[in-house]
Amino acid sequence: MRLPSTRPRTRVPLLALSVLALTALLPPVAAEGSGDRYEWAALGDSCTAGLYIGDPRPPLGSAARDGCDRTAHAYPDLVGRALAARPPGRPVHLTDVSCDNAAIDNITRERQRPTSQVQPPGGDPAGWPEVDPQLRRARLGDRTDVVTVGIGAIALPFGECLHLALAHLSCAVYFTDPPEGVEGLDAKLARIREEYGRMLDAIHRTAPRARVVTVGYPAVLPERGSACGGGPTQLGPISPADIDWLREDALKAMNAIIRTEAAKRGDRYVDRYTSSVGHDVCAPEDAQWIEGICGDAEPFWPASVPGGLPFDCPAIGKRATLLHPNAGEHANAAPLVERAVRAALLER
Repeated sequence: MRLPSTRPRTRVPLLALSVLALTALLPPVAAEGSGDRYEWAALGDSCTAGLYIGDPRPPLGSAARDGCDRTAHAYPDLVGRALAARPPGRPVHLTDVSCDNAAIDNITRERQRPTSQVQPPGGDPAGWPEVDPQLRRARLGDRTDVVTVGIGAIALPFGECLHLALAHLSCAVYFTDPPEGVEGLDAKLARIREEYGRMLDAIHRTAPRARVVTVGYPAVLPERGSACGGGPTQLGPISPADIDWLREDALKAMNAIIRTEAAKRGDRYVDRYTSSVGHDVCAPEDAQWIEGICGDAEPFWPASVPGGLPFDCPAIGKRATLLHPNAGEHANAAPLVERAVRAALLER
């Protein structure tokens, strides 16, 4: 899944608004000692970075932009502001190095070349320089107090299922009994399990004093595939049967892997899924926390769907949002992550 701005609609859950409003009213707690602070590193992919939901960070035009498309109002940004308003004994310094298109190994051992279409160097998205693994970019070490990480979904076959649907083929059949040379879903999940566990072990070795918080994925898909009407603002031609297969056999299975691997190491798991059920990509517009293939975003975000897919987002007044959480889901996730970060810091 590759899966407040001036967007036409920003659906922020009332619970999240209440938590953030209450946090803002509470007096800050005095810091313990001059310059003393907690260090928090946020690692992850586009579902952490907040792709499409607001202004890029660093801002447009900044020489510090790296092509990773982190944004204001992504959940690390929201949690950082809440912790600044009411510090947990000491100020918390956030280092957010999440990056669109990141895979699990980009967290710990492989460099990544970002592909942002937003003001790329020389006008070419291939012109972004490679970035170091996130563990290194965040400078994890003995002084790191808490690490949050949300990663893994790029390994699931959301994009492949869309291509198969356009060819009138079943994604479930294709990836359950794959052709020779194609990685089936069982093999993908086994790889995710191995890579995720290896990643957590590397984080613990590099930041031995840190508490680790793993963050799962929200309910991108409806609980019934038949709830989708198709079309570019939802899942296009993907069939109800394949939607059900993607939800149960792929997305929920991956969240279960993340939870299990975290539990093995005594790490926390943040469940974004349960609270977002009913706010999937096929939910009514006023309840939708996941944008479809085409969705709402600022004009500087790309309009064309990559891979030569036949969806004309500008024709319906949309941008190419590619199944990403919108501001409503990030506002939903923020109190969940904040609670886990505060609990982790209490254990320091």
